[in-house]
Amino acid sequence: MPKVSKEPKKIIKKQTKKIALPKTPKKSRKVTEPTKKLTTKKIIKTLQLKRSSHNPIIEPRPYSWESKATLNPAAFLADGKIHLIYRAIGDDDISVLGYASSLNGYSLKERPTHSIYHKFGKFIRSEETINYVSGGGWNGGCEDPRVALIGDTVYMLYTAFDGWGSLRIALTSIKLDDFKKKRWNWEKPILISPPGEIHKNWVLFPEKINGKFAILHSISPKILIDYINNFDEFDGTKFIKSYHSGSPAWENSWDNMIRGVGPTPIKTDIGWLILYHAMDKNDPNRYKLGAMILDFKDPTKILYHSPSPILEPDEYYENEGFKAGVIYSCGAVVKDGRLFVYYGGADSVVCVASIKLSDLIDNLVKNKVVKLNKNKLFKSE
Repeated sequence: MPKVSKEPKKIIKKQTKKIALPKTPKKSRKVTEPTKKLTTKKIIKTLQLKRSSHNPIIEPRPYSWESKATLNPAAFLADGKIHLIYRAIGDDDISVLGYASSLNGYSLKERPTHSIYHKFGKFIRSEETINYVSGGGWNGGCEDPRVALIGDTVYMLYTAFDGWGSLRIALTSIKLDDFKKKRWNWEKPILISPPGEIHKNWVLFPEKINGKFAILHSISPKILIDYINNFDEFDGTKFIKSYHSGSPAWENSWDNMIRGVGPTPIKTDIGWLILYHAMDKNDPNRYKLGAMILDFKDPTKILYHSPSPILEPDEYYENEGFKAGVIYSCGAVVKDGRLFVYYGGADSVVCVASIKLSDLIDNLVKNKVVKLNKNKLFKSE
């Protein structure tokens, strides 16, 4: 009997020793330490390009010329006032241009009830039609203006569509004094892109480069700029030869499908700021906005390039309209150190987003992400 009682006591002692071994806490500490370090490295502090809480700032009105859509405005600054020239589509499905102005960047000071520009002259009807749709406007007209103020003259490039077979870049101008006094004495437009080709998204630099006008007409697969002594050179026989490919040199980036340049280039302390439209093959059917800086001496050289979009179509007014998932900018200005970017949302309304210019430039130089947070709006004062 005594021998039997001793054996179970020994077994109990052995079990107690095994349970008390502190091996599990040591393994836990080894696994969690590198995980904390890895998480910290992945956190990137991002800037936020902020939409106005007033968006959309321009919408269609019950006038025959702008009853269906208002979109894609050009913009320039003169005498402290921001001038907007926006595309409008009315009952006849023809694109014309309307006008609005703002003192603070987001609320409108004036907006006439009539259009300020429509297509001039006659096109020679071509035998073949083209497969082209851009924000409605089935019957053609003046699309997607870009404006540059050089000296005392306002120059405007736009897409001239005849409604069936010709899509070309047109150039017109007006004296600033006439523009400010609402005397819409536009010069007769000239066509600067060749017939029989489709071209869009051309911009004029807001100052001469080496004494010549400079037109940026492609950024993919490389940047193409033509220098012009005088616009009288375009006599109907001379045109700018351009080439555009949707596949840029940086195919592994978010902007692996380039659409084209957005607003007129903006001069900064470190180079020309270019905003552009692009898409991602991994996120198709969504027009996004990116940014790059071009060299002053050689504008065909890219100095900095945003590693992510600065604006994406996430709000309802960028997805509910003629074409969902579209942010399309044709105008931007800098006022009081702040960059105001004007764009069409869903090919239907006009919106604005803003950021401090110096923050955007610093962010591009540091190659950090400049990303819009869809849940945050900049509150207009």
